[in-house]
Amino acid sequence: MTEIPEHLRKRAEAARKKAEEAKAGAGDDAAGATAGDDAAGSSGEAASAGDSKIPAHLLERSRAAKARKAGGEASAEAEGGGGVATMAPPGGAVAAAGPPPAATGPGGHTQRLLTVVKSGSIQDVKATPVDKVHVWPHLLAIELLASLVMTAFLLVFSIFVNAPLLELANPNSTPNPSKAPWYFLGLQELLTMFHPMVAGVTVPGMGIFLLILAPYMDKNPSNKPEDRKFAISLFTLFLMFWAILVIVGSFFRGEGFNFTAPWSGGLFFDL
Repeated sequence: MTEIPEHLRKRAEAARKKAEEAKAGAGDDAAGATAGDDAAGSSGEAASAGDSKIPAHLLERSRAAKARKAGGEASAEAEGGGGVATMAPPGGAVAAAGPPPAATGPGGHTQRLLTVVKSGSIQDVKATPVDKVHVWPHLLAIELLASLVMTAFLLVFSIFVNAPLLELANPNSTPNPSKAPWYFLGLQELLTMFHPMVAGVTVPGMGIFLLILAPYMDKNPSNKPEDRKFAISLFTLFLMFWAILVIVGSFFRGEGFNFTAPWSGGLFFDL
């Protein structure tokens, strides 16, 4: 589709307005006014063509449109007066009045731009990521598999490791060293370093309180480890601190709960 330059369109509109003004001041003589308009339009187009070098096919299209418009007006006047009127175009041939031209856009084009659509496929075949899954079968299947693996491990462990029940406790004979169960050995190890108030209340209380505040300090909703560095670092420090206390209390404490290397003084720990 050929686009008419903006300056050419403005000049054509100015020439059309001049022609309409000349036709309005001509009086009741429709034929004379029409001829004057055609002459003025022809001279205006000729001048415009000489100045701006308008293509010949655009000038021909403008002349044809003006001729159809003048023919339609003459036909309407003839019907109103009870007779039939014709007009002679500038070339001298007699043209019959025809139907009014159809409504067109600038430059005589009938196309209209409705919208601009970006290039791409009509159907989106890419799956949308979903961050939620159903409990069944996704979660329960994993939990069932984990429970089966742990049961098999405990069965094999009980076959190869002898863990008999000890004799009844004798209140008159205190074992040396007297160690708490492994899950309390961390607290027992702290008691050898600090006051009971500090080791039994202050340090564990501060650790638990810090873990309670952790979700409020790190509000990142992501479940990816690389996005939760603060939370993972905090919990790793807590686990390492408690694991070191349990290992020292289990393998490096001998008689009287004194520090003893297991490779020299022996192992004072029973499974």
